[in-house]
Amino acid sequence: MPIKKSYHFTLSLLCILGLILGTIVFSGCEGEVVESEGHHDEDFPLLEMEIADLQKAYRDGSLTVVEVVQLYLDRIEKLDRNGPCLNSVIAVNPEVLEIASRLDDEISEGNRRGPMHGVPVMLKDNIDTGDGIPSTAGSRALKNNLPDEDAALVKKLREAGAVIIGKTNLSEWANFRGTMSSSGWSGHGGQTLNPYYLDRNPCGSSSGSGVAVSANLTMVAIGTETNGSIVCPSHANGVVGLKPTSGLVSNAGIIPIAFSMDVAGPMSRTVRDAALTLDVMTDQNQNSYAEHLDEFSLEGKRIGYYTSHQGRNFKVDSLTESAIEFLESRGAEIIYLDQIVSPETAQHAFEVMLYEYKTGLNQYLATTAENTGISNIQGLLEFNEKDEISLRYFNQSYLKMAAEKEDLNAETYLEALHMMHFNSREMGIDLAIEENELDAIMAPTGTPAWLTDLYNGDAFQFGTSSPAAFAGYPIISVPMGQIHELPVGISFFGSAYSEKTLLGLAYAFEQGTRHREPPLFLPNSQNF
Repeated sequence: MPIKKSYHFTLSLLCILGLILGTIVFSGCEGEVVESEGHHDEDFPLLEMEIADLQKAYRDGSLTVVEVVQLYLDRIEKLDRNGPCLNSVIAVNPEVLEIASRLDDEISEGNRRGPMHGVPVMLKDNIDTGDGIPSTAGSRALKNNLPDEDAALVKKLREAGAVIIGKTNLSEWANFRGTMSSSGWSGHGGQTLNPYYLDRNPCGSSSGSGVAVSANLTMVAIGTETNGSIVCPSHANGVVGLKPTSGLVSNAGIIPIAFSMDVAGPMSRTVRDAALTLDVMTDQNQNSYAEHLDEFSLEGKRIGYYTSHQGRNFKVDSLTESAIEFLESRGAEIIYLDQIVSPETAQHAFEVMLYEYKTGLNQYLATTAENTGISNIQGLLEFNEKDEISLRYFNQSYLKMAAEKEDLNAETYLEALHMMHFNSREMGIDLAIEENELDAIMAPTGTPAWLTDLYNGDAFQFGTSSPAAFAGYPIISVPMGQIHELPVGISFFGSAYSEKTLLGLAYAFEQGTRHREPPLFLPNSQNF
């Protein structure tokens, strides 16, 4: 599953771990960024629409599922394939209108499956579907990979009435292929652009999912995260992104990185929509996350402020201080935390990722051999070496390192796994929460989006997803404001299965600040 975006290995191992991760196929926009004036497209009928608004429109008959899907398809054509050419959508299901029509028939018959009935959803292209859309992980090697069935989470979404409209682009192999990569670039899908300024990076690895939601090309998208791959693109594209506790959502049918850390989660424009989607992904019919949202959730809460990156970017520091003032104004008490996870934990996590990557990816590739001719990592390495595009901008050093690892019985792996969990759980997040009697921990998700540079790779400054990633604990990013018209997020994270608490805090922050602003698709951030 995805890892976080793409923090340079040379800058710091901790950062790298924190980012990682009949079909109509979109192979990338033609030409360079289009020089056009920014615009909100406020005439778009579904602009910033939430799931509750959509369900109301279905009930009163002002919209049909077919109409909604067609509106999104038209907008994808207008903004993703033309105009600003965001390049966030890698494939659309040609049967999507037929599926929408059947869901309309159910509504006409009085059969509504629930809050997700008729809700368009995009999937990151490392999540399997059995409908003839390839699962590629952005790799040209898997362009003919046609899974036999839906991933477990996709089955749940379909059963709930969601419309799987298509797949989104991503950092190739969820940004765990090699060094000096550009987040949002894949050999199969090209480079995804940030909708706020097109020359800025969308972060990753769930780049297309974040951009598609932010640009109103879908109502909800699903991303995956190993370390930062949901929260970073959510932060960089001004949306909400939730990485659940590892294991809360099934990994079955998702191209893996490290099963100890991988998990899929919702990306949306509002916290409530993320909660409604998580309800479906986890079968929370009797214990809804969405039903527990309360705009007064901050009252009386003790929240730790993780300050490890304070001083790295004074503009983010200033925005964070404003967020803290708001939290305190709503009754929260802020406790400053210097360090949560010891620095050596990053190296343990990197070892875990390499070992589990080898085992998991070899198992997955074996299922694709009939259609792709590739049955293991060695075959993938050989394909990339021969392909004219795959290694054009960056290497495949992580794949090579994984290929050299032993199996999961190796003492090195078992020790690394134990130390990763021990340092990040018992001596990390759990200890910080217990000693300080905290309800959760918060931090800025990262710094504003950097200029996309295919030749030199990502130029990020910091991210704060690693403690939750190493522990396999939940984290949610919600818009905290903008710096030079580029979004910045605030993250709330906590102990295992604390999703209800985190969603509640994020919801109260969101409702009290309303920082989400639709993108303008501005062409050049150098005109500041």
